[in-house]
Amino acid sequence: MNWQQQAVQFAQHHHCQHTPPVHALDLVSEVGELCKVWLEASHYGTITPQYPPEMAEEFGDVLYSLCLLAEACTVDLDAAFQAALVKYEQRWQAKGDIGSHATLDN
Repeated sequence: MNWQQQAVQFAQHHHCQHTPPVHALDLVSEVGELCKVWLEASHYGTITPQYPPEMAEEFGDVLYSLCLLAEACTVDLDAAFQAALVKYEQRWQAKGDIGSHATLDN
């Protein structure tokens, strides 16, 4: 069973499924919590951070929220991830960079 399926099974069992907008807001909230741990660990960018153990917990929360948002939007995360890797490889082969940005050469 993949991560998305595990998250959905847990959410169904505990009646935690919501509409896509609710899951999207939850995901943004969890990403914010992850970033806060990062900011605090780096003293707001003044030192190289030593990542605390709770950072792993926040990554888990982000992943869980992402899985539920994908499910609510009927997106298969495994398929979406594989498609993203193909897209990035094609960009790398074409221009030596995986970004979608235009070059800033003037």
